[in-house]
Amino acid sequence: MKSKEPIKIKTDEELKLLREAGKILASVVKEISRSLTAGMTTADLDVMTERLIAERNVLPAFKGYRGFPACACVSVNQEVVHGIPGKRVIREGDIVSVDVGIIYRKYYSDTAITLGVGSIAKPVQTLLDVTRKALFRGIAQARIGNRLSDISFAVQSFAEAQGFSVVRDFVGHGIGSALHEPPEIPNFGPPHCGPVLKEGMVLAIEPMVNIGTWQTKILGNGWTVETMDGKPSAHFEHTVAITQEGPEILTQ
Repeated sequence: MKSKEPIKIKTDEELKLLREAGKILASVVKEISRSLTAGMTTADLDVMTERLIAERNVLPAFKGYRGFPACACVSVNQEVVHGIPGKRVIREGDIVSVDVGIIYRKYYSDTAITLGVGSIAKPVQTLLDVTRKALFRGIAQARIGNRLSDISFAVQSFAEAQGFSVVRDFVGHGIGSALHEPPEIPNFGPPHCGPVLKEGMVLAIEPMVNIGTWQTKILGNGWTVETMDGKPSAHFEHTVAITQEGPEILTQ
């Protein structure tokens, strides 16, 4: 939980830019959520994402980042994160995680949502509901004076109490003038540890929750992460600013 680099405190002007970036990104994800249907390929979803981003005169944050080839990470069913869009057809009953980032006037915003396609199995719907609620449990701890791991503990304790597991190999992060800034934000750990949270910090909080084991593997493409046991995984993420009034969700 210790960070070698200090957590950046954003100025009022930076927060203004990050708010605008979050608002734009939220509008992109809203349209994606409306448009996702069975029969589309994951590549179709990425093409749509790229068009929506371009229409708003902002830049995709992921395309080309460390060599990633697409604008959106599209992860289906047992895929946890970093799914590369391609020929895979999205089918009724699938769950699809869409992770998207943009750059607005040199500032980044990052969000993710997992969507059910048509009618999905009840345990899988419960997974989505629990992961979304775990995100908001974590966000509620993003308050001045709390410790970083209070976020982590809130996510883990809620998800595990519902019988699910949290991924340990991938974590949330700070965000601002770079996509990934200090600190790393695990979705597990004891409370009251790590840096003290301060006004002006901006965090990308992103629970990844599995039906089975928390363990994961990276596929041969070097990007796509799957659950080790092949059971479904869900991923939700918001960019959140810590303010005097409490946590402010910038991507809602």
